[in-house]
Amino acid sequence: MKEVLLSNCERNFVNKAVEQGIRLDGRNLLEARPVNIYFGSNWGSCVVLLGQTRVVAQVTCDIQQPKTSRPNEGMVRINVELNPLAAQHFDSGKQQPEFSVLISRQLEKCFQDSKCIDLESLCIIADKKVWNLRVDINIINHDGNLIDCASIATLAALSHFHRPDVTSNGEDIIIHPFSEKDPLPLTLYHYPVCVSFITFESGNTIMDPTYLEERVGVAQLTLGINSGDSEEEATETLQVKDLLQ
Repeated sequence: MKEVLLSNCERNFVNKAVEQGIRLDGRNLLEARPVNIYFGSNWGSCVVLLGQTRVVAQVTCDIQQPKTSRPNEGMVRINVELNPLAAQHFDSGKQQPEFSVLISRQLEKCFQDSKCIDLESLCIIADKKVWNLRVDINIINHDGNLIDCASIATLAALSHFHRPDVTSNGEDIIIHPFSEKDPLPLTLYHYPVCVSFITFESGNTIMDPTYLEERVGVAQLTLGINSGDSEEEATETLQVKDLLQ
């Protein structure tokens, strides 16, 4: 099913409002929506609400052989799924895989390339066994700014996650259940998040756009930042605009 087309009246109304410094939900141009985080009973499980945008995140782990180029480091994979319940146009065509890959790559830049996770602490036996972390992001309601909401969910899930303790004698590995040994949290060096902006025809720029504002805007900018640096990474993702419409 294709998404409903945006009428000229709606487009003109949003453009005129932003030009006058007004947003439909009453926020200032550079004001973000409230964030609510709910943690599940399992380690690394959480639900994040950014306004009406809703994302579920789950971190899991297993033991694998490390990459030959990094024999003493664990691995992290981020997978994004666009649930058909989130938006009516997520269940057809090539838009879903392309858009999900785009969000995954942005999250990988934010969390992997910034080296916020201590991957060496995930090594069990160098060149043989390491922990492999998998972060599954499921978009269950789309009301704009999926990248920011997904980045908050990823950070919250990683911060909440605990892995089993292991014992190794060099050959055999014993994975201790939580009832036997306390689980171990991940070591995070810093806490990166994504912050997105939309620019309109008038030249005005807003923060944390809704879905309607994303469709009306002409360009999108997403920054990956943390508390240590004023700007960790700045990537102009104009292709996001094409995939959203």
